[in-house]
Amino acid sequence: MASPNNNKSKNQLVSTMIKQGFISNPYLSPSPSPPRTSNPPSPIQIPTRPSNPSPTLFEMMSEEQTRESKHSLESRYRTQERVSRVLAEAPFPAVGDVRLTIAARDGFKVSMDVHRRVLVGRSRFFADKLQRNGSHSVEILDCDDVEVYVETLVLMYCDDLKKRLMGENVNKVLGLLKISSAIMFDDGVLACLEYLEAVPWSQQEEEQVVSHLSQLQLPDSAADILQRLVAEPSTSSRSDDILQRILTGVLHAKDDKARKEMKKVISRLLRENTSNSSSHESNLDISRDALYHFCHRCLTSLILSLSEATSVDDNRQQDRGVLMGEIAREADNLQWLVDILIDRKMGDEFVKLWAEQKELSILHSKIPTMYRHEISKITAQLCIAIGRGNLLVPKDVRYCLLSTWLESLYDDFGWMKRAGRSIDKKLVEEGLGQTILTLPLAQQQTILLNWFDRFLNKGDDCPNIQRAFEVWWRRSFVKQYTVDSQLQLAIFDYTE
Repeated sequence: MASPNNNKSKNQLVSTMIKQGFISNPYLSPSPSPPRTSNPPSPIQIPTRPSNPSPTLFEMMSEEQTRESKHSLESRYRTQERVSRVLAEAPFPAVGDVRLTIAARDGFKVSMDVHRRVLVGRSRFFADKLQRNGSHSVEILDCDDVEVYVETLVLMYCDDLKKRLMGENVNKVLGLLKISSAIMFDDGVLACLEYLEAVPWSQQEEEQVVSHLSQLQLPDSAADILQRLVAEPSTSSRSDDILQRILTGVLHAKDDKARKEMKKVISRLLRENTSNSSSHESNLDISRDALYHFCHRCLTSLILSLSEATSVDDNRQQDRGVLMGEIAREADNLQWLVDILIDRKMGDEFVKLWAEQKELSILHSKIPTMYRHEISKITAQLCIAIGRGNLLVPKDVRYCLLSTWLESLYDDFGWMKRAGRSIDKKLVEEGLGQTILTLPLAQQQTILLNWFDRFLNKGDDCPNIQRAFEVWWRRSFVKQYTVDSQLQLAIFDYTE
């Protein structure tokens, strides 16, 4: 039998070897061997403080600190419970040859007995550190998540890792992947990667997967996981072709409900892409030429349908109904395209294009209001955008727009309010008034006096732009400005 002195000398030698083996790693450090019968800490008692009906400032600050401390203790208690459940089902031996302690940054720690042969056989990290036979005591410090560390050790005892991971959530597997990679547990890394490749991800999980995979040193197979996110290198012309195909499909859809639903989806996605492109390089773009190509096609189709509708006699009411449906659909398509142009800051050219549609305006006046009011919504869109400063066009284009389409907008306004949930009466009135006020004062006078007469006769069926009327009045009669050749302003205030 070996003497006590020999045993003591042997233990000192093993402790020295372990210390030298782990000193280079900041997460591992030697610690004295605790008693073999140690278990996870007993449940933590959370102190409570009686409430004070009228606390002082100091008491309020103390109460806040107590709440924070209570929250921290509750969090540690929940972690302890989860770790206890994992350990209760873990295949660890009652007595092993490695005493492994895992400690969190907040001081919580758990100890367990494990087999050296398992650690060495499954982890290249432990194989390098535990080269000698015999008993070892190892402490891993400053762990981010003690529970995940323990579960990684449990994985090392499993033969079917894939089965073990079934039903876990993505965040848990990412944690297991991180630790498996750190301790060079290759089978664990591959099992986690296979899991991540097979399961669906939420948008938040998608970002976390990309972040973890970019930070870890993983085998080439990890690239397969990102194939669902990364397309083959493509040129901008290819993405433009794809978008053109999508837009064509939406514009020619036969099911009205599906068409409207997909318009909302595509608009939202394009809007998200526009907002993100300011901070990230975007792979998605649709050219101005492509969008205006669709606009011209819709305009041509709209003029053709209006022309046919005006020439259909009363005996062909069925044909007339079909044509009216075509008119409403093409007008709706144009509204959608105009929204996209405005969002992408490409709509200036369309204002001029719409202002020049004299033939379309004449045909519009020959169609019953209940069918044609969708066309006037396009004019309303443009006025709202001009009034907000989202479309910058010369004053002659603005005046041409109102000269061509303002009477039609007046005539259709009542139907627009009653039949269109998508139109906001106040927005249209504000946008129209602001657009008028950007014109020279003489043009403001002509338009607003015409509106004044119409509003007195039509009432609510005419846009209420009295705020613009008041501004014009003050400019004309209350304060008048004169400009000399050197752009010097003189003010004449008739209120004095």
